[in-house]
Amino acid sequence: MKYACLILLTAPLFAEAPRLFYSKSFPGSSPAYVQITVDKGGGVEYREAADDDNPLKFHLTDSETEEVFSLADKLDHFKHPLEASAKVAFMGTKTLRWEDGAAHSEVKYNYSQDPSAQSLQDWFERMTESALRRIELERTVKYDKLGVVNALLQLQIAMDKKRIVGAEQYLPMLDRIIKNESFMHTARERASEIEDAIHAGKS
Repeated sequence: MKYACLILLTAPLFAEAPRLFYSKSFPGSSPAYVQITVDKGGGVEYREAADDDNPLKFHLTDSETEEVFSLADKLDHFKHPLEASAKVAFMGTKTLRWEDGAAHSEVKYNYSQDPSAQSLQDWFERMTESALRRIELERTVKYDKLGVVNALLQLQIAMDKKRIVGAEQYLPMLDRIIKNESFMHTARERASEIEDAIHAGKS
């Protein structure tokens, strides 16, 4: 009996934490498909194919994670329709899903007028832009050193427009650029500026 009680008490510790799932399918756009999951600890996995077994991973800050999950709470974990009644152009099929152990609830829509749904979608759009900026930066660092300056400029512009989340994901790559003299001085200087801005935001 003692061991049975212990198992019952410790079982919740091993229960799967809540997770948010978002996908957007928009043939003809770039990327045509995006899939993002966010766990309660702020861990993000970004994919551009549902069967991608090597997703790009990064972490949201505690405040970013709290805001995202708060919006999911306001939307009652997607148990109700979100599609707007007004006829609008097709802007891609979005899927929002709440996963909490065996409990799942999901909604699909093209366009929603619900303010919380719009805010949550914007968060996922920012996660997408953050991932794309990192993918481009990593690509240029590896294959196109002359393109690094522009990749850094685009990242800086996105940061200025408040479109970047989980900014600390860029620090290892920025540090690599700063310390490698094979990169142009302009690139190293801009990387240093971005790194300083990320550290300032963190503090």
